[in-house]
Amino acid sequence: MTEPVVAQNAPYAIDVEAGKSYFWCACGKSSQQPFCDGSHQGTDILPQKFSPEQSKTVYFCGCKKTGKAPLCDGTHNQSS
Repeated sequence: MTEPVVAQNAPYAIDVEAGKSYFWCACGKSSQQPFCDGSHQGTDILPQKFSPEQSKTVYFCGCKKTGKAPLCDGTHNQSS
């Protein structure tokens, strides 16, 4: 299995709209973080669809190691 690249060691605060679909970059290679730009091609890592029920600010994972993908769970604060 391909290991994801750490895009940043902090979450991305993004205002999302209810009913809209967002595709979170799980591989860490996208130049449009935290969203997918197709850079995962050639890996076994796929983007994850996120469709919020409410318009609000959410925190997408930047380290790509969250247990609650695509949202940050604080994993980036844990020592390696």
